[in-house]
Amino acid sequence: MKPTRPGPLVGIVVVIALLTWAVVRQMYSDLPLMPWTAIPTVLLLAIGEAYSGWATKARIARKPGTKPVEPLAVARLAALAKASAYAGTVFGGIFAGFALHTAQILDRETPRGEFFVATGSFVSCVVLVCAALYLEHACRIPKDPDATRD
Repeated sequence: MKPTRPGPLVGIVVVIALLTWAVVRQMYSDLPLMPWTAIPTVLLLAIGEAYSGWATKARIARKPGTKPVEPLAVARLAALAKASAYAGTVFGGIFAGFALHTAQILDRETPRGEFFVATGSFVSCVVLVCAALYLEHACRIPKDPDATRD
């Protein structure tokens, strides 16, 4: 599995945001209110992944007081990180597109509230993607310092 690069993630956010903006522009009055609960939920997921990355990195480095980590568990965490990065990117694009549309009609009360919810949800998705990239980085096998001492 290759490491996730940030460039394609940014491209996905832009494309999904523009598609969402185009759809929401046509159907905004038919949509239900956006729930604010996505913000704390995604932030909790980000905290969990960041903590898993920190703990995994310490276990892989065999820091004192940590148990060795199972290789299959590291592979599963890396797969979780990759999936979370892409899912956070897609949902972040959806929230960004929604925020783009509501930013144009901030003079009304309901769209103003939804703008702040969409923006907060977008920021929490960015935090999730950063945590996922950190977890993926933490799952890498460290370079052997003895191999470089020829």
